[in-house]
Amino acid sequence: MSNDRIIRCITSDGAVMACAADTTDLVYTGARIHLTSPAASAALGRLLTAAAIMGAQLKQENASITLRIKGDESETGAVIAVSDSKGNVKGYVQNPDCPTEYYPNGKLNVAKAVGKTGILNVMRDYGTGEPYVGQVPLVSGEIAEDITNYYAASEQIPTVCALGVLLDKEDHQVLLAGGLLIQLLPGAGDDTIDKLEKNVSELEPMTTMLAKGMSMEEICKTALKGFDVEILDETPLRYACSCSREKIIDAFSTLSDDDVRSLADEKGYAQAICHFCKKKHRFSRLQLEQIIKARHSDDSGTGNDVMKDSTDTKEDK
Repeated sequence: MSNDRIIRCITSDGAVMACAADTTDLVYTGARIHLTSPAASAALGRLLTAAAIMGAQLKQENASITLRIKGDESETGAVIAVSDSKGNVKGYVQNPDCPTEYYPNGKLNVAKAVGKTGILNVMRDYGTGEPYVGQVPLVSGEIAEDITNYYAASEQIPTVCALGVLLDKEDHQVLLAGGLLIQLLPGAGDDTIDKLEKNVSELEPMTTMLAKGMSMEEICKTALKGFDVEILDETPLRYACSCSREKIIDAFSTLSDDDVRSLADEKGYAQAICHFCKKKHRFSRLQLEQIIKARHSDDSGTGNDVMKDSTDTKEDK
Protein backbone atom coordinates (compact mmCIF):
# COMPACT_ATOMS: atom_id res chain seq x y z
CA MET A 1 0.00 0.00 0.00
CA SER A 2 1.53 3.29 -1.10
CA ASN A 3 1.87 6.16 1.36
CA ASP A 4 2.53 8.64 -1.43
CA ARG A 5 0.34 11.70 -1.66
CA ILE A 6 0.20 15.23 -2.97
CA ILE A 7 -1.41 18.30 -1.47
CA ARG A 8 -2.27 21.58 -3.16
CA CYS A 9 -2.33 24.82 -1.19
CA ILE A 10 -3.11 28.44 -1.92
CA THR A 11 -2.46 31.61 0.04
CA SER A 12 -5.57 33.25 1.46
CA ASP A 13 -5.05 36.28 -0.80
CA GLY A 14 -5.00 34.02 -3.86
CA ALA A 15 -1.54 35.19 -4.90
CA VAL A 16 0.49 31.98 -4.61
CA MET A 17 -0.22 28.30 -5.13
CA ALA A 18 2.00 25.46 -3.92
CA CYS A 19 1.98 21.70 -4.43
CA ALA A 20 4.07 19.26 -2.39
CA ALA A 21 4.33 15.56 -3.22
CA ASP A 22 5.85 12.56 -1.52
CA THR A 23 6.56 10.11 -4.35
CA THR A 24 8.92 7.72 -2.57
CA ASP A 25 6.90 4.54 -3.11
CA LEU A 26 6.02 5.13 -6.74
CA VAL A 27 9.60 6.12 -7.66
CA TYR A 28 10.90 3.04 -5.83
CA THR A 29 8.42 0.92 -7.79
CA GLY A 30 9.40 2.46 -11.11
CA ALA A 31 13.11 1.94 -10.46
CA ARG A 32 12.51 -1.67 -9.40
CA ILE A 33 10.39 -2.48 -12.47
CA HIS A 34 12.91 -1.02 -14.90
CA LEU A 35 16.09 -2.12 -13.07
CA THR A 36 17.53 1.37 -13.45
CA SER A 37 21.08 2.49 -12.83
CA PRO A 38 21.51 5.26 -10.20
CA ALA A 39 21.49 8.01 -12.84
CA ALA A 40 18.44 6.54 -14.58
CA SER A 41 16.65 6.12 -11.22
CA ALA A 42 17.20 9.80 -10.42
CA ALA A 43 16.11 10.97 -13.87
CA LEU A 44 13.02 8.77 -13.97
CA GLY A 45 12.15 9.60 -10.36
CA ARG A 46 12.33 13.32 -10.95
CA LEU A 47 10.18 13.14 -14.07
CA LEU A 48 7.64 10.82 -12.40
CA THR A 49 7.37 13.33 -9.57
CA ALA A 50 6.95 16.25 -11.95
CA ALA A 51 4.22 14.36 -13.81
CA ALA A 52 2.45 13.55 -10.54
CA ILE A 53 2.42 17.23 -9.56
CA MET A 54 1.28 18.44 -12.96
CA GLY A 55 -1.33 15.69 -13.18
CA ALA A 56 -2.84 16.82 -9.87
CA GLN A 57 -3.57 20.18 -11.47
CA LEU A 58 -5.79 18.63 -14.14
CA LYS A 59 -9.45 19.22 -13.40
CA GLN A 60 -11.11 16.98 -15.98
CA GLU A 61 -12.16 13.47 -14.92
CA ASN A 62 -10.28 11.53 -17.59
CA ALA A 63 -7.44 13.94 -18.24
CA SER A 64 -3.80 12.88 -18.37
CA ILE A 65 -0.42 14.48 -18.89
CA THR A 66 2.65 13.03 -20.57
CA LEU A 67 6.16 14.42 -20.08
CA ARG A 68 8.96 13.40 -22.42
CA ILE A 69 12.55 14.53 -22.12
CA LYS A 70 15.10 13.69 -24.81
CA GLY A 71 18.58 15.17 -24.64
CA ASP A 72 20.71 15.64 -27.73
CA GLU A 73 23.61 13.72 -26.16
CA SER A 74 21.52 11.66 -23.78
CA GLU A 75 22.79 8.52 -22.09
CA THR A 76 19.34 7.71 -20.71
CA GLY A 77 17.71 8.12 -24.10
CA ALA A 78 14.15 9.37 -23.87
CA VAL A 79 12.62 9.57 -20.38
CA ILE A 80 8.82 9.44 -20.28
CA ALA A 81 6.35 9.92 -17.42
CA VAL A 82 2.55 9.84 -17.53
CA SER A 83 0.07 10.88 -14.85
CA ASP A 84 -3.67 11.36 -14.67
CA SER A 85 -5.94 13.49 -12.54
CA LYS A 86 -6.53 10.58 -10.13
CA GLY A 87 -2.91 10.16 -9.01
CA ASN A 88 -1.97 7.21 -11.24
CA VAL A 89 1.62 7.62 -12.42
CA LYS A 90 3.87 5.52 -14.68
CA GLY A 91 7.00 5.96 -16.76
CA TYR A 92 10.09 4.44 -18.29
CA VAL A 93 13.65 5.17 -19.41
CA GLN A 94 14.79 4.18 -22.89
CA ASN A 95 18.25 3.13 -21.60
CA PRO A 96 17.65 2.11 -17.97
CA ASP A 97 21.20 0.83 -17.42
CA CYS A 98 22.89 4.05 -18.56
CA PRO A 99 26.24 4.97 -16.97
CA THR A 100 26.32 7.03 -13.76
CA GLU A 101 28.61 9.95 -13.00
CA TYR A 102 28.87 12.08 -9.86
CA TYR A 103 29.70 15.69 -9.13
CA PRO A 104 32.74 16.36 -6.88
CA ASN A 105 30.33 16.81 -3.93
CA GLY A 106 29.07 13.25 -4.40
CA LYS A 107 25.70 14.13 -5.92
CA LEU A 108 24.45 12.37 -9.03
CA ASN A 109 25.15 14.17 -12.30
CA VAL A 110 21.67 13.76 -13.75
CA ALA A 111 22.27 16.42 -16.41
CA LYS A 112 25.12 14.38 -17.88
CA ALA A 113 22.87 11.34 -18.19
CA VAL A 114 19.81 13.20 -19.50
CA GLY A 115 21.65 15.69 -21.71
CA LYS A 116 21.98 19.42 -21.13
CA THR A 117 20.42 20.32 -24.47
CA GLY A 118 17.41 18.79 -26.10
CA ILE A 119 13.63 18.98 -25.87
CA LEU A 120 10.95 18.72 -23.16
CA ASN A 121 7.53 17.80 -24.54
CA VAL A 122 4.40 18.24 -22.46
CA MET A 123 1.16 16.72 -23.75
CA ARG A 124 -2.13 17.28 -21.96
CA ASP A 125 -4.96 15.00 -23.04
CA TYR A 126 -8.34 16.11 -21.73
CA GLY A 127 -10.16 13.17 -23.30
CA THR A 128 -12.30 15.46 -25.41
CA GLY A 129 -10.41 15.68 -28.68
CA GLU A 130 -6.96 16.67 -29.84
CA PRO A 131 -4.48 16.91 -26.95
CA TYR A 132 -2.60 20.12 -26.17
CA VAL A 133 1.13 19.78 -26.86
CA GLY A 134 3.80 22.16 -25.61
CA GLN A 135 7.50 21.95 -26.38
CA VAL A 136 10.48 23.84 -24.98
CA PRO A 137 14.24 23.37 -25.21
CA LEU A 138 16.05 21.95 -22.20
CA VAL A 139 17.93 24.50 -20.15
CA SER A 140 19.96 22.21 -17.88
CA GLY A 141 18.91 18.55 -18.02
CA GLU A 142 18.46 18.59 -14.24
CA ILE A 143 14.68 18.37 -14.92
CA ALA A 144 13.42 20.70 -12.16
CA GLU A 145 14.90 23.71 -13.95
CA ASP A 146 13.47 22.43 -17.21
CA ILE A 147 9.97 22.20 -15.72
CA THR A 148 10.38 25.74 -14.35
CA ASN A 149 11.40 26.95 -17.82
CA TYR A 150 8.44 25.18 -19.41
CA TYR A 151 5.94 27.09 -17.27
CA ALA A 152 7.71 30.39 -17.89
CA ALA A 153 8.14 29.96 -21.64
CA SER A 154 5.03 28.03 -22.63
CA GLU A 155 2.43 29.14 -20.11
CA GLN A 156 3.88 32.43 -18.83
CA ILE A 157 3.49 31.35 -15.19
CA PRO A 158 6.35 32.34 -12.83
CA THR A 159 7.24 29.02 -11.20
CA VAL A 160 9.70 27.45 -8.81
CA CYS A 161 10.15 23.68 -9.04
CA ALA A 162 12.16 21.42 -6.75
CA LEU A 163 12.51 17.68 -7.40
CA GLY A 164 14.58 15.20 -5.44
CA VAL A 165 15.45 11.49 -5.38
CA LEU A 166 17.69 10.08 -2.63
CA LEU A 167 19.35 6.71 -3.24
CA ASP A 168 21.07 4.37 -0.82
CA LYS A 169 24.84 4.75 -1.33
CA GLU A 170 25.46 1.01 -1.21
CA ASP A 171 22.64 -0.77 -3.01
CA HIS A 172 21.30 2.31 -4.88
CA GLN A 173 17.69 1.62 -3.86
CA VAL A 174 15.34 4.61 -3.74
CA LEU A 175 15.08 5.85 -0.15
CA LEU A 176 13.15 9.09 -0.61
CA ALA A 177 11.58 11.03 -3.46
CA GLY A 178 9.38 14.08 -3.71
CA GLY A 179 8.77 17.45 -5.25
CA LEU A 180 7.55 20.98 -4.65
CA LEU A 181 5.98 23.38 -7.15
CA ILE A 182 5.28 27.02 -6.31
CA GLN A 183 3.53 29.36 -8.73
CA LEU A 184 2.67 33.05 -8.69
CA LEU A 185 -0.93 33.69 -9.63
CA PRO A 186 -2.26 36.79 -11.42
CA GLY A 187 -2.35 39.81 -9.13
CA ALA A 188 0.67 38.90 -7.03
CA GLY A 189 2.34 42.14 -5.90
CA ASP A 190 5.96 43.06 -5.34
CA ASP A 191 5.69 42.37 -1.60
CA THR A 192 4.48 38.86 -2.30
CA ILE A 193 7.28 38.25 -4.79
CA ASP A 194 9.96 39.55 -2.39
CA LYS A 195 8.65 37.43 0.48
CA LEU A 196 8.44 34.32 -1.69
CA GLU A 197 11.94 34.81 -3.10
CA LYS A 198 13.32 35.00 0.44
CA ASN A 199 11.50 31.81 1.43
CA VAL A 200 12.72 29.94 -1.64
CA SER A 201 16.32 31.00 -1.02
CA GLU A 202 16.12 29.50 2.48
CA LEU A 203 14.44 26.23 1.48
CA GLU A 204 16.34 23.03 2.09
CA PRO A 205 16.47 20.34 -0.64
CA MET A 206 13.27 18.32 -0.96
CA THR A 207 14.87 15.06 0.15
CA THR A 208 16.38 16.80 3.20
CA MET A 209 12.95 17.96 4.29
CA LEU A 210 11.53 14.46 3.72
CA ALA A 211 14.42 12.92 5.68
CA LYS A 212 13.54 15.17 8.59
CA GLY A 213 10.07 13.67 8.58
CA MET A 214 8.34 16.86 7.43
CA SER A 215 4.79 16.34 6.18
CA MET A 216 3.56 17.75 2.90
CA GLU A 217 1.62 20.38 4.86
CA GLU A 218 4.76 21.42 6.75
CA ILE A 219 6.76 21.64 3.54
CA CYS A 220 4.15 23.86 1.89
CA LYS A 221 3.88 26.08 4.96
CA THR A 222 7.66 26.40 5.09
CA ALA A 223 7.75 27.46 1.46
CA LEU A 224 4.92 29.91 2.10
CA LYS A 225 6.16 31.21 5.45
CA GLY A 226 4.55 34.54 6.30
CA PHE A 227 1.41 33.79 4.27
CA ASP A 228 -1.96 32.50 5.44
CA VAL A 229 -2.25 29.10 3.76
CA GLU A 230 -5.35 27.13 2.84
CA ILE A 231 -5.19 23.47 1.74
CA LEU A 232 -7.20 22.98 -1.45
CA ASP A 233 -7.08 19.20 -1.78
CA GLU A 234 -5.10 16.03 -1.24
CA THR A 235 -4.65 13.14 -3.68
CA PRO A 236 -3.07 9.72 -3.06
CA LEU A 237 -0.38 8.76 -5.57
CA ARG A 238 0.59 5.34 -6.88
CA TYR A 239 2.59 3.74 -9.67
CA ALA A 240 -0.12 2.23 -11.86
CA CYS A 241 -0.22 0.99 -15.44
CA SER A 242 -3.39 0.71 -17.52
CA CYS A 243 -2.08 -1.71 -20.13
CA SER A 244 -4.37 -4.57 -21.13
CA ARG A 245 -4.81 -7.24 -23.78
CA GLU A 246 -7.78 -5.27 -25.09
CA LYS A 247 -5.56 -2.26 -25.83
CA ILE A 248 -2.97 -4.43 -27.56
CA ILE A 249 -5.65 -6.05 -29.71
CA ASP A 250 -6.88 -2.55 -30.59
CA ALA A 251 -3.32 -1.68 -31.63
CA PHE A 252 -3.29 -4.72 -33.92
CA SER A 253 -6.16 -3.12 -35.84
CA THR A 254 -3.67 -0.66 -37.35
CA LEU A 255 -1.82 -3.56 -39.00
CA SER A 256 -2.70 -5.53 -42.12
CA ASP A 257 -3.76 -9.18 -41.83
CA ASP A 258 -0.36 -10.35 -43.06
CA ASP A 259 1.44 -8.07 -40.60
CA VAL A 260 -0.59 -9.48 -37.70
CA ARG A 261 0.26 -13.03 -38.80
CA SER A 262 3.94 -12.12 -39.10
CA LEU A 263 4.05 -11.16 -35.42
CA ALA A 264 4.24 -14.84 -34.47
CA ASP A 265 7.77 -16.16 -33.95
CA GLU A 266 9.13 -19.53 -35.04
CA LYS A 267 7.42 -21.16 -32.05
CA GLY A 268 4.06 -19.72 -33.06
CA TYR A 269 3.69 -16.93 -30.51
CA ALA A 270 3.53 -13.13 -30.55
CA GLN A 271 4.55 -11.31 -27.39
CA ALA A 272 3.96 -7.68 -26.48
CA ILE A 273 5.82 -6.22 -23.50
CA CYS A 274 4.45 -3.05 -21.89
CA HIS A 275 7.02 -0.24 -21.75
CA PHE A 276 5.65 1.01 -18.44
CA CYS A 277 5.15 -2.10 -16.30
CA LYS A 278 7.08 -4.79 -18.23
CA LYS A 279 4.03 -7.06 -18.23
CA LYS A 280 4.16 -9.62 -21.05
CA HIS A 281 1.04 -10.25 -23.13
CA ARG A 282 1.33 -13.42 -25.22
CA PHE A 283 -0.79 -14.44 -28.21
CA SER A 284 -0.77 -17.80 -29.98
CA ARG A 285 -0.98 -18.07 -33.75
CA LEU A 286 -4.57 -19.29 -33.35
CA GLN A 287 -5.44 -16.21 -31.31
CA LEU A 288 -3.92 -13.95 -33.96
CA GLU A 289 -6.16 -15.61 -36.55
CA GLN A 290 -9.16 -15.08 -34.25
CA ILE A 291 -8.30 -11.38 -34.00
CA ILE A 292 -8.11 -11.11 -37.80
CA LYS A 293 -11.39 -12.99 -38.20
CA ALA A 294 -13.17 -10.85 -35.62
CA ARG A 295 -12.34 -7.56 -37.30
CA HIS A 296 -13.73 -8.83 -40.62
CA SER A 297 -16.99 -9.99 -39.04
CA ASP A 298 -19.98 -8.01 -37.87
CA ASP A 299 -19.19 -9.02 -34.28
CA SER A 300 -16.50 -6.68 -32.93
CA GLY A 301 -15.79 -8.94 -29.95
CA THR A 302 -12.72 -11.14 -30.10
CA GLY A 303 -13.93 -13.88 -27.76
CA ASN A 304 -12.84 -15.15 -24.38
CA ASP A 305 -10.01 -17.30 -25.77
CA VAL A 306 -8.30 -14.27 -27.28
CA MET A 307 -8.62 -12.27 -24.08
CA LYS A 308 -6.82 -14.97 -22.10
CA ASP A 309 -3.03 -15.09 -22.10
CA SER A 310 -1.95 -17.80 -24.52
CA THR A 311 -0.39 -19.82 -21.68
CA ASP A 312 -3.97 -20.56 -20.56
CA THR A 313 -4.98 -22.13 -23.88
CA LYS A 314 -4.87 -25.82 -24.70
CA GLU A 315 -2.70 -25.13 -27.71
CA ASP A 316 0.15 -24.00 -25.48
CA LYS A 317 0.13 -26.94 -23.04
